[in-house]
Amino acid sequence: MTVNAPGEATPRRGWFDSVHKWAATAAAVVALALSLYNWSELKQPPRLDVTLPHLMRIGPAGTGTLVYFQPTLSTRFKAQDVEVITDARLRLAPVGSISSSKSPEFYWQGNGVPAFDFESNEIRIEWSGDPAPLIVSQDKPQQPMFQFQDDTWSFQPGRYEGSVQLSRSGGREPLTGSFCLIISKKAVDEMRGGDARGIYFFRNDLPKFTSSSRYGHCYVRETD
Repeated sequence: MTVNAPGEATPRRGWFDSVHKWAATAAAVVALALSLYNWSELKQPPRLDVTLPHLMRIGPAGTGTLVYFQPTLSTRFKAQDVEVITDARLRLAPVGSISSSKSPEFYWQGNGVPAFDFESNEIRIEWSGDPAPLIVSQDKPQQPMFQFQDDTWSFQPGRYEGSVQLSRSGGREPLTGSFCLIISKKAVDEMRGGDARGIYFFRNDLPKFTSSSRYGHCYVRETD
C-alpha cells in the first residue's frame, strides 16, 4: 500500500478537481448562453400565427351580404410585447367565368357569437363586441368571430379567391390568411329565397369535396 506524504494530493484527486472546475465553468457558460437567448427572444416582436377555421357562415343583410369568419390568432413564443390587431378586412375576388363581376367591399361591422334559437331550431349570431383592437399574447390567444358586411352586394354562382387581412400595431406587416370559396347556383337560390336572418354554412373539410380536384379545400355549401 502506498501512503502519500502529508499535503501531497493524489494524481486522481487532482484530475477530479480539474474536471470538476471545467464542468462548473461549462455549466455556467451554458446557463449564461440560455439566459442571453431567452432575453433576446423576449425582446423580439410577437410572432403571430393565423389559422383559418373549417367553417364559414354566410347570410343576407337586406340588399347586402354578411360573412362570419372565426380565425384563431395565437403565438407559440413568449415576448415582452403583446400583439395588437387594429383592423380586419375580408376580400373576395370573383375568378374564372365570373372574373369580370364586381368585387364586394366588405367592412368589419363587429364581432358575434353563435347562439341556438330553440323556437326556430336554428343557429343565430348575436352581437358580442364592437370592431375594436384585439390583444394577442402567448397566454391570451383569440378566436374572434368577425362579422364582415357589404351593404349592396350579393353572391352569384362561381368561384371566389378570398383573404382575411389583419392589420397590426407598430407598423408591422399585416397578417393574411388566404382561402377559396365556391358558391353553387343551388346555394345562391337557397340564400336568396330563405329567411332574411338565415345563416348558411360553408366548409372546407368535407370528404366528398376535398377528394375532388374541382373543389380542393375550398369552402363549399354543406348541402351541395
